[in-house]
Amino acid sequence: MALFDLAWARRTGGRFVLRIEDTDQNRLVPGSEAQIYESLDWLGLSPDESPAVGGPFAPYKQSERLETYRPFVEQLIEQGHAYYCWCSQERLAELRDEQNRQKLSTTGYDRLCVGKTREERAELPGFTETPVVRMLIPDDAPLEFDDIIRGTVKAPRPDDQVILKADGFPTYHLAVVVDDHLMDINTVVRGEEWISSTPKHILLYRWLGWELPAFAHMPLLRNTDKSKISKRKNPAARLMWFKEQGYLPEAVRNFLQLLGYAGDEEREVSTFEEFVENFAWSKVNTVGPIFDLKKLDWLNGHYIRSLSADELADRIAAFASDTGQWVDPNDEQLAVLRQAVPIIQERLVLLKDAVPQLDYLLGSDANLVIDPEAIAALPENAAEVLDAAIAVTENVAFDAESIQAGLRERIVEGMGIKPKFAFAPIRVAVSGRRVSPPLFESMEILGRDSSLTRLRSLRAQL
Repeated sequence: MALFDLAWARRTGGRFVLRIEDTDQNRLVPGSEAQIYESLDWLGLSPDESPAVGGPFAPYKQSERLETYRPFVEQLIEQGHAYYCWCSQERLAELRDEQNRQKLSTTGYDRLCVGKTREERAELPGFTETPVVRMLIPDDAPLEFDDIIRGTVKAPRPDDQVILKADGFPTYHLAVVVDDHLMDINTVVRGEEWISSTPKHILLYRWLGWELPAFAHMPLLRNTDKSKISKRKNPAARLMWFKEQGYLPEAVRNFLQLLGYAGDEEREVSTFEEFVENFAWSKVNTVGPIFDLKKLDWLNGHYIRSLSADELADRIAAFASDTGQWVDPNDEQLAVLRQAVPIIQERLVLLKDAVPQLDYLLGSDANLVIDPEAIAALPENAAEVLDAAIAVTENVAFDAESIQAGLRERIVEGMGIKPKFAFAPIRVAVSGRRVSPPLFESMEILGRDSSLTRLRSLRAQL
């Protein structure tokens, strides 16, 4: 939603507003507001106005605007468009259960409180002292409206929606209409699950004498089983998960652009600026796009390969430091990282995979851990191969090309050993593992002394 909000604001010279809608106090999650700011900033979708940056219509947090809503509630009551309801939660639960038992086609509040004073209602069962305020939905409620993505949309008839709760907080339905009007919002972008609520909002606009905004109801993202994405089923429903995994923000943003324009394969890789330039609501596919992480992995790999080696090294170092993967790297380690990035850049998919792939280059010779299974898998002539490798390493010019040529001449050609077996003991000695980034480039980065130390160490073990 933020991506499309910001794109439309930039396309039309408008403003992108972040408002914290926290009127449902029972559902507040500690830290969630800070995560919203962090997520948007990381993605490069920072709002023009928000509780954090301020703006001409502050405050932007609904819990700080309670006095703003009350006069409009009173106006709706005076006009006969809303009424007090003293029904207890127990009575409402019994009403729902009875309607479900009878399998009624139309359910909802039965309007027991309509037209009654507090005293009259108090004489009936299921009374509570503190009332809520409900909308009085008319028989001719507008069930069709124009959607700038979907065209004419028909919604089900709403029931008498609560607009002011017993705790004095407005519900979403009233607060969003009042705030959108007062903050000059002319385009409302939200998920398709809000289509059924739009008739209520249209009524509130009409009753209060305000001009309607444009409505755009986006399709919901889906899991691969077509179910709605939720944090219970999919960790990727939480935006900061992508940062924690090592995705680049520009790749995630590009991926979201593709999901919004599901089926548009004309240009899979595009910047946000290009997205804004070509933005059109008509391109939005109303079928919920499948959230395919394989596609995101491909995009992330593309963006990683597009970075310069120094830029990628900086991203890897920042990621590893932020996530605790690499604590307090020193200048020497950072210099090695810059040298090593080119040997993994073409294969790297996620930032989180970089340090584990390169840890044998970033640590000391003494701290190198050799996988016992790698040693067990070595050929019988591993000691002989290592002796030859040590002899070559002592004398060869120390660049990757010369190292490869010298080892190949001495071991592959001179000893008649196939490359797969000729280089396996050397790889294990240098990296501690059977599979590693390119061997000869790794030796060049380590330097002659470290390469010899590691070769000799494994030879001594054997």
